[in-house]
Amino acid sequence: MPAELAFNAASQLREKSQLMSATEIDRTLLRLTHEILERHNGIESLVLVGVCRRGPALAERLARKMHAIEKARPPVHQLDITFYRDDLSTADLRPVAREGPSAYSVESRDVILVDDVLYTGRTARAALDALLPHGRPRRVELCVLIDRGHRELPIQANYVGRTVTTTDQEVIEVRLQEVDGEEKVILRER
Repeated sequence: MPAELAFNAASQLREKSQLMSATEIDRTLLRLTHEILERHNGIESLVLVGVCRRGPALAERLARKMHAIEKARPPVHQLDITFYRDDLSTADLRPVAREGPSAYSVESRDVILVDDVLYTGRTARAALDALLPHGRPRRVELCVLIDRGHRELPIQANYVGRTVTTTDQEVIEVRLQEVDGEEKVILRER
């Protein structure tokens, strides 16, 4: 969705409540970092891959927290899923691929896909497809800041910051300093 359409769509939603503050986001990411490190016994084979748009910022934050604990950081990459979406024809008339870093390999690595909100599961499915050209990972896990339910595909996150029960009329908006210039998670209603 073009930025101006996304802005207009967001402005037509009324803010219902704030779900997380900047401090709560930070604390949640620290907990997720500890969960990932515990399950993998460190960062030896890890690669963090952020799903565009807010996933790369979250992946970078996780990597910084891992570095503070382990004194080493895993590689961090971003993944643009624009052309892998199954709703490409309805998402935008002229999709634009975002520039990403140079090619990277996830061959035989443990990949943690990082995204802001898990909803229907279609973004995660597209991310799996987009990841394939980068090699065959040993394992792929999903880490999300918010899981709001309403799955349309059999996809489950391995690491969840917070589970929020929503209706189909509600939208969860994650706002990150790096992308949006502010830090909070908001529940909006159509």
